Amino acid sequence: MSDARTPAQIEADIKRRRDQLAETLDEIGVRVHPKTIVGDAKAKVVSSVDNSLGRAYVGANRFVSELRGQFVAEDGSPRIERIVPVALVAVGVVGLLVVGSRRRDR
Repeated sequence: MSDARTPAQIEADIKRRRDQLAETLDEIGVRVHPKTIVGDAKAKVVSSVDNSLGRAYVGANRFVSELRGQFVAEDGSPRIERIVPVALVAVGVVGLLVVGSRRRDR
C-alpha cells in the first residue's frame, strides 16, 4: 500500500496541525482582546466622522459655488446689479442692530 503513512509522516502532520492551531488561537486572542475591540471601534467612529465631514465639505463647497455664481459672472466679473441690493440690505440690518443696542444701553 503506497498510501500508508510512516510514523514520522504522521508526527510531522500532527506537528504542522498543532502549529496551525496555535497560530489560529493567537489570532483569535488578538481579535477578542479588549484593546483590539476598542481600537476597531475607534477606527469605525473616525471613519464615520471623516465620511460625514467629507459629505459636509462637499455640500458646503457646492453651496458656496452656487452662491458665488449668483454674484460673479462666468467671465469672473462681479454682478453689480445683484451685489448692490444685498449690500444695502446688509448695511440696513447692521444699522438697525446698532440703533437697537444703543436704545437698550440707555
